[in-house]
Amino acid sequence: MKTVLGKSKAAALEETGYIRFDLSSELEHPGSMEQFRQLLQEFAELPLDPYNKKAHRYRRYSRGIILPWTKEFHWLPNYQTSDGEQLCEYFQGTYNAEYNEEYRAFSPLSEATKQNPLLTKIIMYDYEQTFWDRRTLTMPIHVGVHFVKMLVSDPHAESVASPDHVHQDGEPFTFCHLVERSNVLGGTNLIATPESAGKKREEIKPDHILEEFELNHPLESYGVCDRMVSHYVSGVRLGTDGGVAVRSAILIDYVPTVISIP
Repeated sequence: MKTVLGKSKAAALEETGYIRFDLSSELEHPGSMEQFRQLLQEFAELPLDPYNKKAHRYRRYSRGIILPWTKEFHWLPNYQTSDGEQLCEYFQGTYNAEYNEEYRAFSPLSEATKQNPLLTKIIMYDYEQTFWDRRTLTMPIHVGVHFVKMLVSDPHAESVASPDHVHQDGEPFTFCHLVERSNVLGGTNLIATPESAGKKREEIKPDHILEEFELNHPLESYGVCDRMVSHYVSGVRLGTDGGVAVRSAILIDYVPTVISIP
């Protein structure tokens, strides 16, 4: 693991473009384990990703805002369709070639999960590692919270992320927190140079790979500054214990409010 000695995580993120860290000690606090079990239950009930039902991927997504001047976090309302379905829309512009300039709409997190104190603490901890100019901090910071589960039970199947190649997200900062990893082959994280974006893992020059690693225990985490690096997680296959392979993670991204005057 590469670190910047004597520097805070925020300073290290600004210097290297990515950080690895561990929030598992949070689970030792009174009530935190019960809150974590509630998050596990949310993952157990995630719906299949409607945009690729063959990818063995399950997910929910909700949005919120942070007010930088008070450091308050608030959830944004869901979008309700004409037939009463609650959804939350997600847009990455040209940063996801699989859904180029396409809006996707996912089922939102449950209200119980939105009120989970441990989740709020994680969101605010990640925000404290980000860095912005002063003008940006006069407007709310948009927060996207993804719950994503990769799950397979067929030894011939593979669960893949979207996009399934080295990429950047188009959001200034993204953080990943492992929730569960069980009986998994694969699920390896890669951090690489920005010019590696758009390539398959095997196409990247060795000196363009900054680090490869696996997240193995609950709340083991990493974060990236999108303009400074690219990243990727490899597909998940069934391990040697039979049953199912599960890799669940919370992904949190931070985007500034942009005002466009025509």
